[in-house]
Amino acid sequence: MSSLLKQAWEEVVAPMFQRPKRVQVAALCYRGSGDDKEVLLVTSRGTGRWILPKGWPMDGKNAAEAARQEAWEEAGVAKGQLGHAPIGAFESDKEMDFGGVARCTTSVFPLKVEQLSDDFPEAGERTRTWVPAEQAAEMVQEKDLQKILQEF
Repeated sequence: MSSLLKQAWEEVVAPMFQRPKRVQVAALCYRGSGDDKEVLLVTSRGTGRWILPKGWPMDGKNAAEAARQEAWEEAGVAKGQLGHAPIGAFESDKEMDFGGVARCTTSVFPLKVEQLSDDFPEAGERTRTWVPAEQAAEMVQEKDLQKILQEF
């Protein structure tokens, strides 16, 4: 294949056959500052992997507010200071209820936790843990999320 034809295929034709990426939002919940800063991770319901609280955008809420809602539902963050600008994004595969896999781009919003509740919607379905950001970066699988946590 000529280089011009290959370039045309990669830039024009191939993208038409790819499914678009889905969009999710995540909350990077943290407490403390400097050397005492810790990040809150939760387990995924499906795989038990360590993740940030995350989910789909919500009607009537902007992306940051949806991330805050996910932090409440999945991790019990009852009160906190929400950053309204994302501090980064990462890509991941999401197993869908119907059995397929969707490629997602997830925007990450910082949320400084002021109050954590033990009684929250998914308390019986998830485990949560506070760890230093460097350790959190080692616990998650997504490379771009690891980088966000290392820089945090």
